[in-house]
Amino acid sequence: MRKIALAVMLVLAASSAAAISRYNPLTMSCANVRAAIHNQGAVIFRYQSPRGLPLYDRYVRNSNYCDATDYAEWTHIPAKDDPRCPVLNCQSIDNLDGMLVIPHHQL
Repeated sequence: MRKIALAVMLVLAASSAAAISRYNPLTMSCANVRAAIHNQGAVIFRYQSPRGLPLYDRYVRNSNYCDATDYAEWTHIPAKDDPRCPVLNCQSIDNLDGMLVIPHHQL
């Protein structure tokens, strides 16, 4: 019984540590979008595309928040005050097309 209780406690502790914040960038200024990413390291932004489809992705402070086979690359998402707010998200190293140097962008 103690082993089961210990296992449950470990699972609960691990799940709360892996939590990631989710936001709607259309309700935030671009500065607040970038500050949320910078302060938390990684966040998920969910919003509607101009065609009404739900879009979401994980955005990061730098490549340290990506998997080992990914790197942080610049992209844009819409914010309340800027339709092209610059942020970083993880991209596969395979997308580098033979480049010898992996970019190390920082938000």
